[in-house]
Amino acid sequence: MPKLIVVNRSGEESTVEAASGLTVMEAIRDNGFDELLALCGGCCSCATCHVHVDPAFADKLPGMSEDEDDLLDSSDHRSETSRLSCQIPFTDDLDGLKVTIAQED
Repeated sequence: MPKLIVVNRSGEESTVEAASGLTVMEAIRDNGFDELLALCGGCCSCATCHVHVDPAFADKLPGMSEDEDDLLDSSDHRSETSRLSCQIPFTDDLDGLKVTIAQED
C-alpha cells in the first residue's frame, strides 16, 4: 500500500498508508487529521482541504482545474505548491508524497 507523508500545522510529520484510488484529502481525513476540515466533502467548492505539496511530485500530479485555481486564490496562504487535496487522486505513482496542511484562513 502506498505511503503518504503528512505534516500538520504544528510541523509534526506522520507517515500513513493509504489505499490507491482515494483522494489525498480522503487519505488524510481517514487517518485522523482533524485539522484538515474538507467541509464540502471533496466537491471542490470550499478550499478547506488546502495543502502544500512537495515540489518533487509536481510533475506527477494532475493539472489544476479553473475551479481549483479560483478557490486557492481566496486563500491568504496560497503558494506555488498549493493544491486542494480533494483534487489529487492518490495512486501508487504518488507513493512517498509529502504534503503539508495549509494554515486555516
